[in-house]
Amino acid sequence: MPITVTPTALPEVLIIEPRVFGDARGFFFESYNSREFAEATGVTTEFVQDNHSRSAKGVLRGLHYQIQHPQGKLVRVTQGEVFDVVVDIRRSSPNFGKWVGVTLSADNKRQLWVPPGFAHGFLVVSELAEFLYKTTDYWYQAHERSIAWNDPALKIEWPLSEAPNLAAKDASAKVLGDAEVFE
Repeated sequence: MPITVTPTALPEVLIIEPRVFGDARGFFFESYNSREFAEATGVTTEFVQDNHSRSAKGVLRGLHYQIQHPQGKLVRVTQGEVFDVVVDIRRSSPNFGKWVGVTLSADNKRQLWVPPGFAHGFLVVSELAEFLYKTTDYWYQAHERSIAWNDPALKIEWPLSEAPNLAAKDASAKVLGDAEVFE
């Protein structure tokens, strides 16, 4: 079952759209096929962990990354809708400090490939959202870092009508200029 792969403004960050078969009974699609993913994206990786979060409207999670044991993530939404953001935090990259935002929803069934070396976060724009993601390395709390969602240098255009609901670690996150980043 072929997938469509579209590079974003950050060429390593990819939008993955599965082929969906639907009729009056519902729908079916392969949410992940290792061989097809590698052939379509050129990315050969092993996923070691699956994560699932549920969040209410206005919850903003991120911008997260691990400074050691960096994680690649294949993310998708199974209920609701989010505005998903990825920031290039590789100092040697010509795109360092640039971001891309993509709407992921249960309706559009899009997935996003977030390579290691990028910070990632999302804002829930529907009443509820369930967010699933595969990671290429395990979670290590000691290596987890956050960049401030509202860093004025990044100028991320979050679709907000009021202040987001943040975890304590995200509320106290550093701006990119003060954060540990990848070389």
